[in-house]
Amino acid sequence: MGNATGKDESPKKWVAETKLEAKMVEAMQRRECHGCTMKSFNTIILKFPKIDESFRKCRAIFEQFDEDSNGAIDQEELRKCFKKLEITFSEEEIDDLFQACDINEDMGMKFNEFIVLLCVVYLLKNDPAAALHAKSRIFGMPNLEATFETLVDTFVFLDKNKDGYVSKNEMVQAINETTSGERSSGKIAMKRFEEMDWDKNGMVNFKEFLFALTRWIGIDEFEDDDA
Repeated sequence: MGNATGKDESPKKWVAETKLEAKMVEAMQRRECHGCTMKSFNTIILKFPKIDESFRKCRAIFEQFDEDSNGAIDQEELRKCFKKLEITFSEEEIDDLFQACDINEDMGMKFNEFIVLLCVVYLLKNDPAAALHAKSRIFGMPNLEATFETLVDTFVFLDKNKDGYVSKNEMVQAINETTSGERSSGKIAMKRFEEMDWDKNGMVNFKEFLFALTRWIGIDEFEDDDA
């Protein structure tokens, strides 16, 4: 994900390893300037059913572009998907997105990976610097975009210092911010953080957060059921 630049207290402590990660961090930092509506981690959990329902509606989009019906979208199918949805990213950017979201590195993007990719595209398209990349509502599904905005808002809530990453301390702080004022177990916060920190380097970016959230909601389960 990112590397520490040193033991100093500089706010720019982590450096993105890829161009795409750098773009995600920059886009998230711009979004963080507007604040968030989340009041507690419990608020996020209560939204899981609606997020789940919205994600299920993505199945039709996924199956439409999985032309060979093998349960995964390859790079060529993804290019056709972007063209159909009028998402005007460059070939390099599409390849970078594919590699970043093909978490299993099997050269095929499964349903949960596809959802993560769409949400990353949503974040990038709302970045003023990337405005030319998306000329219209890319999915034609307002409810889906509202769901993606909820996920971006959730990450903003978790990222207390607004540096584009979530640390262990920030996760503990977020978990403890409950509507009732009661403090939750630190073990719960650490477990949630470990589920997000895919590369085990102590910091979580937006993509890692999204993969963890698909598991929390149960995307893997109903993906297997529907296969």
